[in-house]
Amino acid sequence: MKGRKPIPNQMKIVQGTFRPDRVKGNAPAVPPGCAEPPEWLSERAAELFAGLSAILDSMGLATPVDALALALLASRLEEVEVLTAAIEDQGRTYQSDSGLWKARPEVVQRSEAMRHAHALLVEFGLTAAARSKVAASIPEAENPFKQFDTL
Repeated sequence: MKGRKPIPNQMKIVQGTFRPDRVKGNAPAVPPGCAEPPEWLSERAAELFAGLSAILDSMGLATPVDALALALLASRLEEVEVLTAAIEDQGRTYQSDSGLWKARPEVVQRSEAMRHAHALLVEFGLTAAARSKVAASIPEAENPFKQFDTL
């Protein structure tokens, strides 16, 4: 039986749904901070990785522990870019030797890469639907006259 995926504690804190009585006592704590890209990423994927890491950091969700999942997302996004360029250059279909028109393999490959990238974006809270579940806390503006408040 599958059920719902568990939501990480940090995501619950950001969403405003964190309750100490529902936290598993043995849940590992993850350190905050930006992840470092693995060496195996291409130059473009490393750029995407850095951008995604910065976005997660600005949302308060960045952690070095997610480096491999983030690298996978960056790699899939790069794949979408490469396949999209190939489709734009060569078209969506081709005529086979027998005269039949067929879809280019790149179309299916891009669709699968997009599907996987979307699932990873949701995991990181980087889609509109995922963000709608997060209540971002906006810090109060600093009152410059606070020092004069005597009440």
